[in-house]
Amino acid sequence: MSAPDLSYWQHSHVFDSGNPLAERNTWRVVGLAAAMMFVEIAAGWWYGSMALLADGWHMSTHVAALGITAAAYWSARRYARDPRFAFGTFKIEVLGGFASAIILGMVALLMVAESLERMFAPHAIQYEQALVVAVIGLLVNLTSVWLLGDNHSAAHAHGQHHDRDHNSPHDPHHDLNFRAAYVHVLADAATSVLAIVALLVGKYWNWVWLDPLTGVVGAVLVGVWSSDLIRATSRVLLDREMDHALVDEIRKAIESDGHSRISDLHLWRVGRSHFACIVGVVTPEPRTPDDYRQQLLPHEELVHVTVEVHRAG
Repeated sequence: MSAPDLSYWQHSHVFDSGNPLAERNTWRVVGLAAAMMFVEIAAGWWYGSMALLADGWHMSTHVAALGITAAAYWSARRYARDPRFAFGTFKIEVLGGFASAIILGMVALLMVAESLERMFAPHAIQYEQALVVAVIGLLVNLTSVWLLGDNHSAAHAHGQHHDRDHNSPHDPHHDLNFRAAYVHVLADAATSVLAIVALLVGKYWNWVWLDPLTGVVGAVLVGVWSSDLIRATSRVLLDREMDHALVDEIRKAIESDGHSRISDLHLWRVGRSHFACIVGVVTPEPRTPDDYRQQLLPHEELVHVTVEVHRAG
């Protein structure tokens, strides 16, 4: 007897088709930030400006973080059909977002340390030069926000028909890698605005203490964003999904016949809007696993379902 043809029973584990617009725009932002970084470092070295040098090296952390975001997109796409990844490469993107969030948190800590140092040991501020640097930095950051903002509507629309009521357009799971890049440029733009305000007030009213104070305020803002992003990415990486609304809906669908009970249920995310689940059913009147899978068909976000059926008693 010849071996059976398995093609009908097998399926792809590429649950997300990637985010090509976000990947393309992220690489553009990396190039823009890297160019700004090299210009500031070169100008700071040539003119002997510590303000330019400091801002240039600060920009390098964002280049690294945004580079991680872009590389994660590339890797997820490059290895999408690699059979070594049991449930696809979606979590490469999430891992990229987690790494970027860690870098963002480190930047916040460095901002606090530097601001406190300047608060207790004030440095002479060259207001004209510092304002030029801050304004140029703000323009670069706003351009980056605009580039990544182009992806907002596409990122929210991508896979929305699978989400239905489970995820709002602002759900952190939607594209955590993109969210990490967006938070980086948004945080940099916000700190640039705070710096410009502080420098203007310091220059015309001589409130020197406002510069380090705004540094602390900016660091707290960046720290909060970083903390939120770390929690969101960690949840996906650690498969902490059993408090998701979908769990109750699966249980309700399977137990709707009045005699079937779920003895074991595992739900985890395999894409931005896609889930896999394993369901163990105990019932005195067992049906086939396919029958139970049919009950879950309305939940289009369930793309990989395994059902085990056990006769009660």
